Amino acid sequence: MTRGDRESLIRKTAAGAVRGARDGEVLSWKGIPFAAAPTGNRRFRRPQPPAPWHELRDATAFGAMAPQHVLKSMDVDPSVPLSEDCLTVNVWAPAGAAAPAGAPGGAGASGAAGRPVMVWIHGGGYFAGSTAQRFYDATTLAAEGDVVVVTVNYRLGILGFVDFSSLNRATGESFGHGFDANVGLRDQIAGLTWVQQNIAAFGGDPGNVTLFGESAGGASVIALMASPLTAGLFHRAIAQSAPVTSVYGRERAATVAHRFLDIVGIEPGDAHRLRELDPFDLVDAGAELVHEVSGSVPGTLAMAPVIDDEVVPEYPLTAFREGHVPRLPLIIGTNRDESSFFKLMRSPLLPITSEKIEQMFAEIAADNPGAPGFDEAGARITSAYPSYPRRRTPAEVSRDAGFRMPSIWLAEAHSRNAPTWMYRFDHATPLLKVTGIGATHAAELAYVFGSFAPRGRDIVFGLGGRPEALRVAGRMRGRWIAFARGEAPELSAGADPDAAGSDDVVPWPPYDPETRPTLIIDREERVEHDPDGEIREAWGPEILAFR
Repeated sequence: MTRGDRESLIRKTAAGAVRGARDGEVLSWKGIPFAAAPTGNRRFRRPQPPAPWHELRDATAFGAMAPQHVLKSMDVDPSVPLSEDCLTVNVWAPAGAAAPAGAPGGAGASGAAGRPVMVWIHGGGYFAGSTAQRFYDATTLAAEGDVVVVTVNYRLGILGFVDFSSLNRATGESFGHGFDANVGLRDQIAGLTWVQQNIAAFGGDPGNVTLFGESAGGASVIALMASPLTAGLFHRAIAQSAPVTSVYGRERAATVAHRFLDIVGIEPGDAHRLRELDPFDLVDAGAELVHEVSGSVPGTLAMAPVIDDEVVPEYPLTAFREGHVPRLPLIIGTNRDESSFFKLMRSPLLPITSEKIEQMFAEIAADNPGAPGFDEAGARITSAYPSYPRRRTPAEVSRDAGFRMPSIWLAEAHSRNAPTWMYRFDHATPLLKVTGIGATHAAELAYVFGSFAPRGRDIVFGLGGRPEALRVAGRMRGRWIAFARGEAPELSAGADPDAAGSDDVVPWPPYDPETRPTLIIDREERVEHDPDGEIREAWGPEILAFR
């Protein structure tokens, strides 16, 4: 019998005690409420503390997913319910992370400080996703890295990322008593607050928290770095494939809110009736809003963070450029073939045809009348792609508009004030290469979490390539783990020694605006200085303000 077999599965949180489960040398607790159910009068409002429970609570199953249309690509157990009562966290900890003796929730066995903590914000375009997705199983990450991993559910879509606060005056309700802005981000902040208050009971160190996320989760990480409400809640960050410029102003947010009222047939003065609608009717109407907004203004999102007075008082990219964010270490990067996923899924979120690309640039010019360089920006930028508009170049332009260029601009800004590392994920299995999907959006998730499907069940290895992918994953995960420990993102001693030996280590210098070193994560890692520099120069810094 190992020490992990003897270790208690009970932990005490501020709201009550929970019993988890054991999987080998990793313990887990799932579906722990960090806020009250955001239903009834709490819908569209900032999260409130959970009601305490007095009986031991089972924490062996994921909590409910936020209301949404569940995508086939999500790979989530169909038994996981959907409900507005979705504000829960999950915790994975290596066996022995919390002392088995004494009262549940004692100091970690590794000392008062405990293990490093990694808090994950999932993606999904702000309208889909769940911590219950297979990709986010943190068993391997916790075991290899000797870290405590927390994943956070938050409100999505209409319920989380459409700002109705502009209607407070029309309904006679004051701010804070009618509609709050950015309630999805507020949920994430409440999850981080829960970590500060409770993670020591699970063996984690609340003074050593790394916030990381992908896609909308990665952009949330950036927004939270720029938020004055997150001071001290985390200490370093990783933003994977983050659309960091998809944050919108008050006027545009009000326009979207009014358009949604039109869709559901509610007058602005009766906006309180939104709390009476079935949440899944809101989801259906939200899908119409997504297609309408992304179709009429390519490259923009209907649902996303907005500028407000408390959570996001200025555009994150502006805050980074002006040095208004804490000087926290940051890893940021994108995938080489981000847009192929959106093409495969026929998603409206990215423009992937030359017609939509031209429309996108026309909208940019219209949004910036008279601004130097904007009228000819489209022609200048597309001319930097030699094959445009043939082959896959429209999708490449869209990839760079949505992900690559904003990440570069942010890395450039933050690197002037804090340690910053930039990467590009290029690895693809033989099947993904043959099909033209490549290193698509979200392809790196299984590498970071070590969550590949069991042998014989993962379609991406249909033409082989599993051993190579595991080696690449071991190197990448080792860097993420080292970073979470407060080290430079070289390979961690906790990484799988069979996946990456010391001879495989490629020095990864911090990013700087002059040489722009970028780690290329592929079969063999390498560092390139200013990859695709001609394209970067063609985009130019003035395009920062295109939304």
